[in-house]
Amino acid sequence: MPSRNIAVLGAGNVGAALARIWSKAGHSVSIGVPDPNSASAQKAKNSIAGVRVTTNREAVEGASVVALCVPWEASEQAIRESGDLKDKILLDCVNPLKPDLSGLAIGTDVSAAEQTAQLAVGAKVVKAFNTIGAPCYGNAQFGSERASGFYCGDDAEAKAAVRELIADAALDPVDVGPLRNARWLEAMAMLWIDLAINQKQGVNHAFKLLRR
Repeated sequence: MPSRNIAVLGAGNVGAALARIWSKAGHSVSIGVPDPNSASAQKAKNSIAGVRVTTNREAVEGASVVALCVPWEASEQAIRESGDLKDKILLDCVNPLKPDLSGLAIGTDVSAAEQTAQLAVGAKVVKAFNTIGAPCYGNAQFGSERASGFYCGDDAEAKAAVRELIADAALDPVDVGPLRNARWLEAMAMLWIDLAINQKQGVNHAFKLLRR
């Protein structure tokens, strides 16, 4: 797999975990945040070797892949602060959660990924890394089975690149079709979160597509 220049927008659990994994896999990774001097940005800078922490716009410059790893309510701002995303692969990891985690703010007839595609004009949007918790990235083996890393999008070349990044995180890549199917991946994420939090099952569970 070729080394890629990756911009990770967001220094929270998801962004930091993916930045760490991809950096170890040999990719050039920058983390973009609204304020590089914030506590979360400094924590990422001090804890992830070889990763640059800067503004969203500076992180995106020169990147071929941009991973959107911010809360739903911050996603539009992150996209607008990133500048021109035309022809870049935009990996959307965002779930449109209500603030109290009681459900999704949108769904069924549209997805966060589809709205992201409308905002990020010309970007090649792929949905991924949203149906399993960040603690399982790189740690997705459950007995004899490896958790599925579901992804979807409308650009075949972009999906092929994301497939390799999913494999870097030790997930079993599963292509589930066009971007509109992000509506169902985001619903799966809500189920994972409900099991983890409301059903008090913790983070050590995942979904697996079985075939025969």
